[in-house]
Amino acid sequence: MRRKEKEIKDIKKIEQIIMRAQICHLALSLNNIPYVIPLSFGYKDKKIYLHSAKQGKKIDILKQNNQVCFEFVIDHGLIESETGCNWGMKFKSVIGFGKGSFIEDIKKKQKALNIILKNYSDKTYVLPEKNINNTIIIKIDIEQITGKQSGFYE
Repeated sequence: MRRKEKEIKDIKKIEQIIMRAQICHLALSLNNIPYVIPLSFGYKDKKIYLHSAKQGKKIDILKQNNQVCFEFVIDHGLIESETGCNWGMKFKSVIGFGKGSFIEDIKKKQKALNIILKNYSDKTYVLPEKNINNTIIIKIDIEQITGKQSGFYE
């Protein structure tokens, strides 16, 4: 990272950013053509869980290239200045790389769906088997991760 004073190295702080985020931006690539999509997600034990319909562009790409990049951002906002060239942004972000795989086992899929739901609700849900079977779960095994903040002082 070029601006070392903005780097977040503490994994607990990185995980706090992930847990407060509402959206995971997932970047994929096939034949040198990038594709980025916003997704709901769950995070546990250094793994990201995503859900999807069984067909679609991200599924097609992941089947051919499971290398991914992901990004989370929270607490973002504009920092104005009297001089236009001195404007900036405040934010806390996490960017990482990993490999995506598909979870096939129904019990593991249910567990992953509950991890995703927990990110958005404190309620417990019973998930019908039919719905679970019609859903693809993508697990991202994180290989590299870093955090960055700007406009915040600790």
